[in-house]
Amino acid sequence: MQHIQSGYRGLSLLVGLNADRLMYFAALAAALMAGAYLGSL
Repeated sequence: MQHIQSGYRGLSLLVGLNADRLMYFAALAAALMAGAYLGSL
């Protein structure tokens, strides 16, 4: 159980450190999908 908690804590730390990078890629993917949608009209 302690191993699972430490793994979860490490994962949350990793996500916290890379949150801006994850948001950047999410915004980029959303922009590409919106462009593809508008291009297909």
